[in-house]
Amino acid sequence: MNKRFEKHVDGRSDLFIPFIVAGDPTEEATIKLALMLQEEGANAIELGIPYSDPLADGPVIQRASIRALEHGMSLEKAMNIVPKMRERGLEIPVIVFTYYNLLLQLGEERFFALVRENNIDGLLVPDLPFEESEEWRESCKMNDTALISLVAPTTSDKRLTAIAKEATGFLYCVSSLGVTGTRTDFHSSVFEFIDRVKSLSPIPVAVGFGVSAPEQVAKLKEYCDGVIVGSAIVRQIEAQVDGLTNEETQVEAIDHIRSYIRDLISPYEKLKINT
Repeated sequence: MNKRFEKHVDGRSDLFIPFIVAGDPTEEATIKLALMLQEEGANAIELGIPYSDPLADGPVIQRASIRALEHGMSLEKAMNIVPKMRERGLEIPVIVFTYYNLLLQLGEERFFALVRENNIDGLLVPDLPFEESEEWRESCKMNDTALISLVAPTTSDKRLTAIAKEATGFLYCVSSLGVTGTRTDFHSSVFEFIDRVKSLSPIPVAVGFGVSAPEQVAKLKEYCDGVIVGSAIVRQIEAQVDGLTNEETQVEAIDHIRSYIRDLISPYEKLKINT
């Protein structure tokens, strides 16, 4: 198992896994946001790679991708940010969240060379079906990289069993069908689904798609090992774009986002990594 996953993710039942878009709104802001998220108790970071046609992403993350792409962000440039995060104190795992087309354009050999060079810990490819992922799973194993698998309420027991058997890092439970975005509540069937996943998974189970409020975290913590929060955080970043791009106001802008994070994960009563 990847050492950072073993230290910060494995065996935990209070996982907080935030998602941010690389380069939104700037590279420097991305680094500082990652460090703030670690300070506030994040167990891993999903580093989203901006893409012009993000099939699983709702409008909030789509707008973030546009902002990052306008500043020239790419898969390779995003991966090169990670060592800068490490130099400034980031200890938790970094998971590259990217669509398969970008991997094909870069090439498998080049991608894993960058993984090794940049101390990247995981890969999540939402449009790569499990049945077509064997080659990537093997390459991830060879490079000590967790390939994060997604399962949804529509996943059959047979398929869920196969995915859980091969899963590494943590198992990502999609709480609802459709694209990412904040939601006010979860359908009652979601909790039955999480129970089913937990019964089959040998690794932590985290729930994403729609988590945006402490009440949701409090409810989910009864059923799963953690939450993945994307759109809600990216929405906070969007609200602070002007402040984040101005050196004089950047600290204040990050503190606004920090306050939201503290409230969001307050049901966990987590120990921060720097205490």
